[in-house]
Amino acid sequence: MMCQSKLEKIALEHDAAKLFMRAYEQRFGIEVRHIWHNEPRRPDVSCYLGDDKLDLEIAHLYGSEAQAMEILGRELTSATRAELAVIDLLDETHERLVTALNRILAGKAKKCYDSPRVWLVIRNANPAWNATDIHSAKVEIQVPENTPFEQIWMVGDWQGSSGIVRLD
Repeated sequence: MMCQSKLEKIALEHDAAKLFMRAYEQRFGIEVRHIWHNEPRRPDVSCYLGDDKLDLEIAHLYGSEAQAMEILGRELTSATRAELAVIDLLDETHERLVTALNRILAGKAKKCYDSPRVWLVIRNANPAWNATDIHSAKVEIQVPENTPFEQIWMVGDWQGSSGIVRLD
């Protein structure tokens, strides 16, 4: 039996994948269907892009660990409440977006997958940023040269309403 946090992680990955798939279909007119979850050493989810199998590795971009806990409905400790209070006083700067995104890209670039075709999909969970902010940061985003990903995409916001942005 899976623990609650593992089930929540799978649900978040599926939700992010579905948002991306819908946005990709609308933008390019190519059907993306049938999603299933994979075991470790394989990307998080698999689907079909047209008639071809495609694996998606899913990541989420948060402003901070405290913001992630708040968004995910986790109980906040006094330390995380204090961190949120400080974050609320700070401007959600362009630099913070670029730094957080570059950290995710560098970490994911080191992974290896047992899959011939993998795309990385990063879902922005920070309400201060959207696809427009991500698009304007593209010149500063450092996509590592040797990644296991055929393409790298961002879902611009939690609901996917601001669209998707290709990073590579």
